[in-house]
Amino acid sequence: MSAGSFGKEYLFILIYFFYGLAFFSMGLLVAFEGGRSSDTRLRRGLRPLAAFGLIHAIYEWIEMFDKLAPSIGISLETPIMLGIRLSILAFSFLSLCAFGSYLLARDEFAFRMALLAPLGLVTIWIFGLFNIRNTYPLDDIWLLANVWSRYSLAIPASLIASAGLIYQQRAFRQSGLISFGQDALWAAVAFGWYGVVGQLFGIKTTLLLSPYFNEASFLEIFGIPIQLFRAIAAITASLFVIRFLRAFQVEMDNHIAALQAAQLKESQEREARRGELFRQVVAAQEAERQRIARDLHDETGQALTAIGLGLRGLSNTIRRGDVEQATHTLRNLESMSANSLTELQRLIADLRPSHIDDLGLPAALRWYAGVIQERSGLEIKVETNGPEQDVDSSIKIALFRIAQETLNNIIKHANARQVSIQLSFEMKGIRLCVRDDGRGFNPKEDVRNTKGRLPLGLIGMQERAALLNGTCVISSVPGHGAQIEVKVPYHYEDEEIS
Repeated sequence: MSAGSFGKEYLFILIYFFYGLAFFSMGLLVAFEGGRSSDTRLRRGLRPLAAFGLIHAIYEWIEMFDKLAPSIGISLETPIMLGIRLSILAFSFLSLCAFGSYLLARDEFAFRMALLAPLGLVTIWIFGLFNIRNTYPLDDIWLLANVWSRYSLAIPASLIASAGLIYQQRAFRQSGLISFGQDALWAAVAFGWYGVVGQLFGIKTTLLLSPYFNEASFLEIFGIPIQLFRAIAAITASLFVIRFLRAFQVEMDNHIAALQAAQLKESQEREARRGELFRQVVAAQEAERQRIARDLHDETGQALTAIGLGLRGLSNTIRRGDVEQATHTLRNLESMSANSLTELQRLIADLRPSHIDDLGLPAALRWYAGVIQERSGLEIKVETNGPEQDVDSSIKIALFRIAQETLNNIIKHANARQVSIQLSFEMKGIRLCVRDDGRGFNPKEDVRNTKGRLPLGLIGMQERAALLNGTCVISSVPGHGAQIEVKVPYHYEDEEIS
């Protein structure tokens, strides 16, 4: 081998090496980074692109070793090796075609149809191989098959990949990633040149355009070997594909920033709601104090005034010596004091029922249901599900108050006959459900005030549940009763509310 021939072979070895290295690097990076995209279409498309890069790199490195084989006494021109090389070449371009087809798919149906393009190309390719086998001499069949593979697979696959990248460039622009859209566009241009020019000029044979467009004619026209042109196109395409892979990191950073902004907004809204909640709780406390003062004034206060007047009259009756009238007055005073004591005990029980601390929440609900049933005539059924858990007294009080407020609302507004109270100790928390068969209401309209807000009683239920990290759902249909369902976890962050 002459020095000039050796230098030429060495140049081709370097070209094939860097040619394969470009696609191998691209395939490896795409395989590792492609799964980070939030775009399902792009994520699916990058898998066959990774396969193309890795497989085509192997093909080019086999071509490199083919140049080295004579010097080390190895032949890669056996029918088996030639068949393997042809299969690798074909499969690599079918993977490139699948990449472009996936990028062009716009919906799930198109995704399922995307593989029809590579299947169509492989059908044409196989049909052409059988035709070549039956038409041309066997001595030239591998060269003809190589050229046919580039015509039937490489050129269409490269053009489909270019079209897919152009479509992806538009997607990047619509997402605000303009610079990465430009990278996708340049990658499309590189793949287009790689396919149309790089694969059109192949080995010189008698097949189709090969006698006119071949490696020798390209060298004569442009002064460089076609392999160098392919390597430059491959390096350019790989470089821009690798560049737009950075879009995934930018996309992730934008997603994280959006999440942080959403968390900040949610935190601000939560603080605003908490401030409003505190104001409403204070208003509810004031309303409760006014109710207690009104009850003490209207009932206990009036009773004590009457007892005082009765005692004053009793004094005059005793001075007159009217024993029978004095006895009658004493009995009336005794009855009034007993009634006042009963009413006072009721107020105290409403403020803090001792049954909660002494017997637990289920017993307190049964006791209160019995009191309401005697007072109002409602038929109230209390049901407990699951083994009772030892929970904080704040949870017990909150659930009791919600049940208490619900029963009061039913008495005042529902015109119901039956009420069902279910207290369930579940795996993660307590669930309280109160249903009635009353006239119901429209939660969105009927009970809201002119400002669109719920009455303080219903707001108070939701506030009590929210303060315990729970939920209170009010549901009703006019004519079909109402339901209050409260779910509270066993553990919550304790917050002091003054």
